[in-house]
Amino acid sequence: MRLNDPEVTSFFYKEREYLINLSFDIVLDAFDVLNEAIFTDYEKACLCLDLLIGESCYQSEDALSLWIFIYDQFIHKEVPPFIKYSFYGEPLSVEEHEQLIDISADAETIYASFIQAYNIDLIDKQGILTWSKFRALLHNLPSDTPLKRIMQIRAWKPGNNDSEEYKQDMTDLQRYYALNTDREEEDND
Repeated sequence: MRLNDPEVTSFFYKEREYLINLSFDIVLDAFDVLNEAIFTDYEKACLCLDLLIGESCYQSEDALSLWIFIYDQFIHKEVPPFIKYSFYGEPLSVEEHEQLIDISADAETIYASFIQAYNIDLIDKQGILTWSKFRALLHNLPSDTPLKRIMQIRAWKPGNNDSEEYKQDMTDLQRYYALNTDREEEDND
């Protein structure tokens, strides 16, 4: 997101201009399609394109490459790994970002957090609030919101000065707020 760029409402791909609806609810609908195991990659691409640019607005042979272009350019935001450096500036370790949020599983918490922090009712903003604005607000929620508190619980690691009671409480909270992928890993252990 650049503050001096207008919102994306159209783009060019292979010398053709496409109109695009990047409201957050439409992008979330596209994510729902991507999570459906019953569709092939091509079918997912076509369904996502139908949502974002409209049915019959693209050539079927371009569907997969057009969807990848839209996803890479307008939806996905690459998060670089965190690199720890020594006092002398030498890289010590690379930490991959742990998934601390799931848009679907945390939907109610996200809704409540937007109300608390910004007085924004996300249901009322469907079709209005763009994906880039939604993402910026989501990732910059204040620390006192329900979502940020849950993210802190999920990210918590026991410290040397933590009491056994506190460690047990936090472990219980982590189990309670674990994402499905975390719960599946625990079940396999």
